[in-house]
Amino acid sequence: MHTARPSSRSDNCRVPEFAPLRDQDVDRDPLRQFTAWYQDAHASGLREPAAVAVATSTPDGVPSVRMVLLKGFDERGFVFFTNYESRKGRELEDNPRAALLFYWDPLGRQVRIEGPVARTSAEDSAEYVRSRARGSQLSALASPQSQEVPDREWLEQRVSELAEQFRDAELPLPRAWGGFRLAPERYEFWQHRDDRLHDRVVYTPGDGGGWALKRLAP
Repeated sequence: MHTARPSSRSDNCRVPEFAPLRDQDVDRDPLRQFTAWYQDAHASGLREPAAVAVATSTPDGVPSVRMVLLKGFDERGFVFFTNYESRKGRELEDNPRAALLFYWDPLGRQVRIEGPVARTSAEDSAEYVRSRARGSQLSALASPQSQEVPDREWLEQRVSELAEQFRDAELPLPRAWGGFRLAPERYEFWQHRDDRLHDRVVYTPGDGGGWALKRLAP
């Protein structure tokens, strides 16, 4: 087994200063807390602050995880889109629970969100599909996501054929493509500390409504 070694930093390497996550600074509403951190991630210049790992599992507990892009969030939950016939789509149909993980390294922050998942409405999915660039729409139509294909040329040929077929027309909506919304039951906000005594704050449903907060040891 290979052992990971701590990275060495030269004297000329600028080390970021991470703001601690103090109890008095944590918003009592996890959605407002997430919104503030998400805005910070956008302001930091990250190439893709909306990138999020989505973990799913089969009914008998075999896990899988992959990166997707968050496409929206509000009090109803967190939305991402995929092919419903992909591995994650099939797993979410069979076991409709998932976990999200945002990792914003320049800020030393992670956010974990867990909860049940349901499909978005057909209208919401169609609206999002129509908002995508034509090239992205063609790729979604051409790709049988998670299924074996002969080679890349086969995929590129599919895209070319569809582009020619619908050259002067609106592209049809992919039959098995749409959104999922995760409704949070648990949030965890993680803030890096250089001494490894990291901050971890968890929100879970309160007994009388609202959210209960607690701090976890790192």
